[in-house]
Order: sequence, then structure tokens, then C-alpha cells
Amino acid sequence: MNATPLLSGRGLTKDYPMGAERVHALRGVDVDVYPGDFLALRGPSGSGKTTLINLLGLLDVPDHGTLRLAGRDTATLSENERADTRRDRFGFVFQSFNLIPVLTAAENVAYPMLLKPQTPHDLQARAGELLAAVGLAGKEHVRPDLLSGGQRQRVAIARALANHPVIIFADEPTASLDSRTADTILDLMQQLNKERGVAFVLSTHDPRVVERAARVIALHDGAIEPGAT
Repeated sequence: MNATPLLSGRGLTKDYPMGAERVHALRGVDVDVYPGDFLALRGPSGSGKTTLINLLGLLDVPDHGTLRLAGRDTATLSENERADTRRDRFGFVFQSFNLIPVLTAAENVAYPMLLKPQTPHDLQARAGELLAAVGLAGKEHVRPDLLSGGQRQRVAIARALANHPVIIFADEPTASLDSRTADTILDLMQQLNKERGVAFVLSTHDPRVVERAARVIALHDGAIEPGAT
């Protein structure tokens, strides 16, 4: 791709202690994420997919290597700047949905917007608009425990869109869904990618996700497989 990357990582490494040993979760990974990308990080459990998602999403920091966001080295960002970036420029969709059970669907979607100066009416309107965009009009006042797995994932996607992100990170977004629901969710993500221009970075071991991706990076034991990008 000829566009300037939104995110550019070079030589990213990450180790984690496990008892007396250290697990090499990432071993010098190079990766770029472009505007409007639909990128799948493919690999088995333990390959480093989630670790890479966490680094790219500024949820964690690399032990070595550089990660640049719109050209700026993210190592120069303060903790507040990292938090603001996650809130204002990124969206996250987690395998376990991570919805707040005591809040309604609309309240879950509005939650990331609470730190911005908006009236309750504007919050409600924006949440309703996003729920309608993911096919959940009429479910605004329903709590997560009364929704199906696919509906909860739709709420999570609507929440990820709340603050107009440029990138949405989705960690195993189809793992908890049956085949038909997974296909519907992937259709929705592709639609949002094309219509709203939001880049998606998805970690997965699901071949259906890989088939739909515009680009695929294959990871194995914390490294990119040769010729697998």
C-alpha cells in the first residue's frame, strides 16, 4: 500500500515472566496499519496475536522496538496522552464483549463518551444512532443479559464506534459466536469499514475472518512467518 501508515511498528518485542522463565510473546515484529485497512493477525493460541493487539492499541508498551502513531513515537506519549488516544482515536471489541451488565445497551454505548462535554440528550441520540447502525434499533433499554451473543457483540461494536475512531481493534471477535452469527458480525464490520472508512485490526484463528481480510499477517511463536503478510 502507498498510503502513509496510521500505525507503524518496527522491531516490536515483548516478554512476560512465567515463574522462573520468561515467555517471548513477540520477537521483533514489524507491522503497519493503514487508513481504511482490514487487517487480520492470524495464528494459533500463543502466537502473539493478542500481545500485538495490546501494543498497537496502546494498552501495553513494547520492551524494545518503536511504535509510531501518525509519525509520532508513542514512547513520547504521557499516560494521559495514551489514555486520550485510546478514547478518541481507537475503538476496542473484546472476545468476551466486556459490557457492563447493570447498564442498558444504550448506556454501554454512551459510556466512552461520558468524559466529553455533551448533553444527556446528545449522548442518548448518538447511542441510538450507533445501535441503529449495527442493527439494534429498539434495543436501547435492554441490558446485556437479555441479549444474544451476537447482539452483545453488536453493542460492543457500537460502543467501539462511539468517539469516531480511526482504528478498531478486535481480539478474536468471532470466537464466542456460532457460524451464522459470526458471518453476520463480519458482514457488519466490513460494511462499517467501507462506509465509514474505519480501519479494523482483528486477531483471529478463524479462517472465515482470514478469507475476508484485505491483508493478513501470520504469526507463529511471536514472530511473523516468512512471506505471510
